[in-house]
Amino acid sequence: MLTHAEPAAGEVTKGQTDVRAYAWVVFALTVGLLLSDYMSRQVLNAVFPLLKSAWQLSDTHLGSLSSVVALMVGVLTFPLSVLADRWGRVRSIVLMAAMWSLATLGCAVSANYGEMLLARAFVGIGEAAYGSVGVAVVLSIFPVRLRATVTAAFMAGGAFGSVLGMALGGAVAAHLGWRAAFGAMAILGFLLLVIYRIAVSEKRLAPLQACRATRRTPATMSLRSLLRELFSTRSVVCAYIGSGIHLLVPAAVWAWMPSFLNRYYGMAPGQAAMGAALFVLTTALGMVTCGHLADRFGKHAPVRKWSTAIACCLLCFVLLGIGLHLPAGPAQLLMIAAGMFFCAGATGPSGAMVANLTPPSIHASAFATLTLANNLLGLAPAAVLTGMVADRIGLLGALQIVPLAPLAAAIAFYIGRRRYAADLDRVNNLREQAAS
Repeated sequence: MLTHAEPAAGEVTKGQTDVRAYAWVVFALTVGLLLSDYMSRQVLNAVFPLLKSAWQLSDTHLGSLSSVVALMVGVLTFPLSVLADRWGRVRSIVLMAAMWSLATLGCAVSANYGEMLLARAFVGIGEAAYGSVGVAVVLSIFPVRLRATVTAAFMAGGAFGSVLGMALGGAVAAHLGWRAAFGAMAILGFLLLVIYRIAVSEKRLAPLQACRATRRTPATMSLRSLLRELFSTRSVVCAYIGSGIHLLVPAAVWAWMPSFLNRYYGMAPGQAAMGAALFVLTTALGMVTCGHLADRFGKHAPVRKWSTAIACCLLCFVLLGIGLHLPAGPAQLLMIAAGMFFCAGATGPSGAMVANLTPPSIHASAFATLTLANNLLGLAPAAVLTGMVADRIGLLGALQIVPLAPLAAAIAFYIGRRRYAADLDRVNNLREQAAS
C-alpha cells in the first residue's frame, strides 16, 4: 500500500526529465506576478489601524475589506480558469494582472468605505484565476517528481508577497500615508506585468510542456464530463476540503496580526506591520519546507504526502493554540511563530494530491477547484468572521478560536489518506483504458 507510483498520465517523457533554464525563468516571473497579487491583497492589513481611525470603521468593516477579495476569488476562480484553459493561459494571466493592478490603484483614490469595498472587489476579480492558472503553467513545464516542491514554492510566493505587502506597505504608509501604500503596489504590478508579457508566451512554453498533446481538453469536454473528472474520487474531494479549511489560519492571522500587535503590544501601525510581516515570512518558509519534505518522504511512498499534511495541521493546532493562550510577551510570540510555520504546510501536499488525481489536460480547472475550496472554506470567511467575533469578545478571544480549523482539516486529510492508494489505482486504470 505504500509503494504505489504517481499517476502515469502526468509523467514527463524521457527527454524532458531535466528542468531547462527557461522553465526556471518562467517560474520566477510567474511567482513574481503572484508576489504582486498578494502585495496588492495584503497591503490592506498593514493599514488597518490607519483606516479604522480615518473612517471610524468597526472590525467587521475592516474584515470585509479583506474578505471580499477572497470571496470574489472563490466565486469566480472556476469559471475564469475554465475560460483560461480555452482562451490561453498566458493571455489570461496578462489580463488578470492588469486588472488587479488597476483595481489597487482604485483603492488608492477611494474616498470612503463603499468605494474601497468596490475597488477591493475588483482586486479579487482580477486575482480570481491567477493561482490556478499560474500553477498550471508552472506544473506543465516541470517533472512530476517535483510537484509538491514546485506547488509549495509557487504558493509560498503568496506568503512572501504578503510579507512584502505588509512590510513595504506599512513603511510607505508610515511616511507618505495609506493611499501611497496602495499606489506603490499598483505601480509594481504594472512593471512586473510588462516584463512577463515580453518574456513569456504560449509558443515559447510549448516545447517544455510534457503533456501538450493530450487527447481531451476542457475545450472538447462537456461540463458534466469535466466535473466528473474533477470529483472522480473521494480522496481528491478530501484534498480540496482539507486544503481549504487549513488555510483559514494564515488568512485570519495575516489579516489581524498587525492589529493584534498594535492593540496588545502597543506597537505603532508601521512597526506592527513590520512585526506581522515576520510571522507571514515564517509561514512562507514553512510552506516551502513542508512541501519539500512531502516530496522527499513521498518519493517512494506517495501516501506519505497525506501524512505530512496531517502532521502539519496537528502541529499548527497544538502550537498556535498554546501560543494564543499564553500571556503577552516573547514566549507568546515565539509559540505563535512556531504554529505559523506549520499553518500552511499542507499546501504543497494538497496541490500534489490534486495534480496526481486529475488529468494534466484539466489541471488549470482542477487547481481552480482547489482555489475555490481554499477561498470559500478558508481565505474568504477568515478575516470577516474573526472581525465579527472580535467585535463581541475582543480580537484575542477571536484569534483563540482559529486553531480549531487545522484540527478539522487533519480529519479530512486522514479520510483522504485511507482512500488514496485505491483511488490512485482506479484513476490510473481508467487512464490506461482510455489510452488503449
